[in-house]
Amino acid sequence: MSESIRSIAVYGAGSWGTALALQLAHNQLDVTLWDINPEHLDNLAARRENQRYLPNIPLPANLSFQAKLALVAGQHDAHLIVVPSHGFRTLLQQLKPHFKGGDKLFWATKGLELDSGKLLHEVLLEEIPEHRDYGLVSGPTFASEVAQGFPTAMTAAATSQVLAQQVAQAFHGQPYRVYTSDDIVGVELGGAIKNVLAIGAGISDGLGFGANARAAIITRGLAEMMRLGQGMGARSETFMGLAGLGDLVLTCTDNQSRNRRLGLALGKGDRLEKAMSDIGQAVEGVKTAQAVALLSKRMGVEMPICHQVYRILYEQLPPRQAVQELIGRDLKSEF
Repeated sequence: MSESIRSIAVYGAGSWGTALALQLAHNQLDVTLWDINPEHLDNLAARRENQRYLPNIPLPANLSFQAKLALVAGQHDAHLIVVPSHGFRTLLQQLKPHFKGGDKLFWATKGLELDSGKLLHEVLLEEIPEHRDYGLVSGPTFASEVAQGFPTAMTAAATSQVLAQQVAQAFHGQPYRVYTSDDIVGVELGGAIKNVLAIGAGISDGLGFGANARAAIITRGLAEMMRLGQGMGARSETFMGLAGLGDLVLTCTDNQSRNRRLGLALGKGDRLEKAMSDIGQAVEGVKTAQAVALLSKRMGVEMPICHQVYRILYEQLPPRQAVQELIGRDLKSEF
């Protein structure tokens, strides 16, 4: 067995970053949590809980906080990035001078780069091309349930089986189960596109269209995800697993999903700005819809549901009209 991860830096102290830091700390790792907001970290350290995002869940003694990026990076040789996708490149640029040879780098960020439509591993290879051993964790996971210790399963994908096993071992423990994969592209795409589709499912439910329509969005949305993935070299079975279908069902059907809640608000007639303000946290699917539109056009892959979500968000297409246009498309074979 390869050397296990015993200490780790986690970058991003929102709900997801805090929940993952908690899981790692519960597994007896030495964990340091960094965030761009020093006042937020001071509050976490003083109260020993994340009152804003995960109230009433105590933070253990082996979870510490540090606002100075250089100190965090220098203290650990394993790094978990959990910042929103639009901040991923900037954080890599800031971390690069502090990385040491052999550092383990992985992320739990779900999304694509907004301006380029690039996958996050492509961003990494542009910024730190010498870093060839990397990975990510993804799957059907709500932060609050992870933090409360509810049974959860996810996927750890990496460029090497050794790193995938190390990452899985770091998170794995009752009641948390981790599977490994080498399909980084598939796991990345699943975690990103499901957020766009969850907005679409929320819109449909907000319009009152019921369970039949929701099931159709999930099923045909999965087909869109698989078409794009196959065009980019991902494996079909990845999209039938935790990082694909599992995460898609979770975010399309449960109101813990911020993306679904945004869609519900839009379907009920709220403006995007108001819906975003009411949620009060990052809604990754909004930016990802723009990146998916760019990527699907570049790849020449038809993604009608994702495209209609993009048009609702960025072209003020009325949600009811978007659904009518989807239904009115030419008939075709399912497969």
